[in-house]
Amino acid sequence: MYRKNIPEQRKEQLINAACAAIGDVGLAGVTISQVASLAGMSSGLVSHYFGDKDAFLNATMRKVLCDLHDAIAECRKNADASVKAQLFAIIDGNFHPSQTNPLSMRIWLDFWAASMHQPALCRLQRVNNQRLFSNICFQFQRNMPKEQARKAARGLAAMIDGLWLRGSLTGTDFNADKASEIAYDYVERVLLSDT
Repeated sequence: MYRKNIPEQRKEQLINAACAAIGDVGLAGVTISQVASLAGMSSGLVSHYFGDKDAFLNATMRKVLCDLHDAIAECRKNADASVKAQLFAIIDGNFHPSQTNPLSMRIWLDFWAASMHQPALCRLQRVNNQRLFSNICFQFQRNMPKEQARKAARGLAAMIDGLWLRGSLTGTDFNADKASEIAYDYVERVLLSDT
């Protein structure tokens, strides 16, 4: 292992430990010493790599957002280029197992709640929302006028978030297939009404 890889590996270990800690005690309850202990490192290393707790949690949320981006990119890459297939792939990426496992769902819920009170997390959430809307809107716009595409995109983005949120609050395992089926139906209806 090259020495220059060690800092990145340590950061990754710390972020993974933060995710586990958030799953146990929530975003607000996480402490640097807790995360350091879970990662088998000193609290000083967390401060060394990230600065303060807010910067560390910001980096953790960036990792969660990157996982979502990667899940969507993977689904889109495996889909054909049609509008419907690409929209279905965006839905599948949002309901990917990396986003709907119990730990990820707890982290996302805490992130959404904290983003209302922490400017840095709020900014990340706005970027995430805009990315989802923009990607959906681009696909709809391939088939319909801009304003109609924007309206359809707002509806699908709200549906994805709503299905995810409702599913996360049931207290049972998230049924990604059922959520996807409902969102697919919305896409099919919107595309059919445009023809």
